[in-house]
Amino acid sequence: MKNFFQPALKLSLVILILVSLIYPLIIMVIGKLSPGSGEGEVLFSHGRKVGYALLGQKFTQDRYFYSRPSAVDYKADASGGSNKGPGNPEYLKEVECRIQNFLKHNPGIVRNQIPSELVTASGSGLDPDISLVGARVQVPRIAHIRNIQEKALYELIDKIHEKPLLGFIGPDKVNVLKLNIALDDLKP
Repeated sequence: MKNFFQPALKLSLVILILVSLIYPLIIMVIGKLSPGSGEGEVLFSHGRKVGYALLGQKFTQDRYFYSRPSAVDYKADASGGSNKGPGNPEYLKEVECRIQNFLKHNPGIVRNQIPSELVTASGSGLDPDISLVGARVQVPRIAHIRNIQEKALYELIDKIHEKPLLGFIGPDKVNVLKLNIALDDLKP
């Protein structure tokens, strides 16, 4: 029994030290060396703090790019999805309302051109990004309202868009808050 107990106790102590001291310290150091010092990337516009790059923001004015809908109204402390399945009648009604609202605010766009992320809420309710297609489909509305050439908006999207990690891990995406900050800096 002693032959098994002593090595098991030593191994348990080593693992305890690794997972409760060394690993958290390594993660803390990595966080402190990252942008925002582990507090998240804070975004500013004209010297004023406007939000965090990793948290979705609510944009409802037609002069801005819309974010992905949120089941928790973009509240970081209440992160979560609606937990309603794709066959749930209540959920389908919400999605249909979002589709109709999008079509109303984006004349010239037809139903099958709307990317799903613009009418369905994410699992966290806080997604800060949309796809390139999700950003580009909104260009005609914003160009018309702001009196900006569509070409300038497409160039802005291409400038802000983030490629997949290592070129193949994840999708191309556009951070909506960064895009809208850059949009405000564009001159008509």
